[in-house]
Amino acid sequence: MTAQNPLDISDSSIHLLQRQELRSAALRWLGEPDPTRKAAGVAALQEAWRAGCLQLDTQAGLTPQCAIPGRPARPQLVPPREVKHRSMGTVAGRAALIHALAHIEFNAINLALDAVWRYAGMPEEYYGDWLQVAAEEALHFSLLAAHLQALGFAYGDLPAHDSLWEMAQKTEDDLLARMALVPRTLEARGLDATPAVRAKLAQAGDRAAAEILDIILRDEIGHVAIGNRWYGWLCRQRGLDPLAAYAELTASHKAPPLRGPFNLEARRRAGFSERELALLPP
Repeated sequence: MTAQNPLDISDSSIHLLQRQELRSAALRWLGEPDPTRKAAGVAALQEAWRAGCLQLDTQAGLTPQCAIPGRPARPQLVPPREVKHRSMGTVAGRAALIHALAHIEFNAINLALDAVWRYAGMPEEYYGDWLQVAAEEALHFSLLAAHLQALGFAYGDLPAHDSLWEMAQKTEDDLLARMALVPRTLEARGLDATPAVRAKLAQAGDRAAAEILDIILRDEIGHVAIGNRWYGWLCRQRGLDPLAAYAELTASHKAPPLRGPFNLEARRRAGFSERELALLPP
């Protein structure tokens, strides 16, 4: 079985986006509370950007006109310790895991959109990179949400935590910190964790979920690589040593400590240097 793309992007949807400005449109979709509409809107935005239908103002100072990020009334947000882990031997247990993954991907859409609208003055390629990330996260969310429905559940049925967006708030005033601590730290942890999660789902007989995680891991390597690219670019612009700056940022923003086991192959493909990998804790 091959995971299918549940996002249906019509030519009319792309036409409606013509003549919009990319960063303003990203802010608009960031504020959208409905997950399905958000995912489809971001996918259409990416198609319009690829078709050359959008303008880009890299210098505009934008202000949100509504609460961000837009999100539905459910799931209930609770501290991470209150999110229960259940047995993979039951449908409910697998659904709980898929729900947690879907929530991560929903937050990841918001994080990528936030990177597009919030930070002015970057090269055009920066905005295109993070729009691509947002669109791929939208696909991941849609695949997981569809699989969750096949298991008899829906996104929002179970509690979830908000750690990813909390780091976005901590780093909103400094793009260097955002690149260091979201893609290079929190999302890189996903590279480490995904193979074991995939193995559990496959062992439980959920081949469809395992195939979705194959797609996610492939794309997330690229997302972390984009974070590494722009982190390195910013360090060069500011005359900073990347390793020393990273250590300082993790301490000042109280980032969660790194814990193994580490997926060294995936981290190498995502652009981490051998110096960085050598500094990972045993």
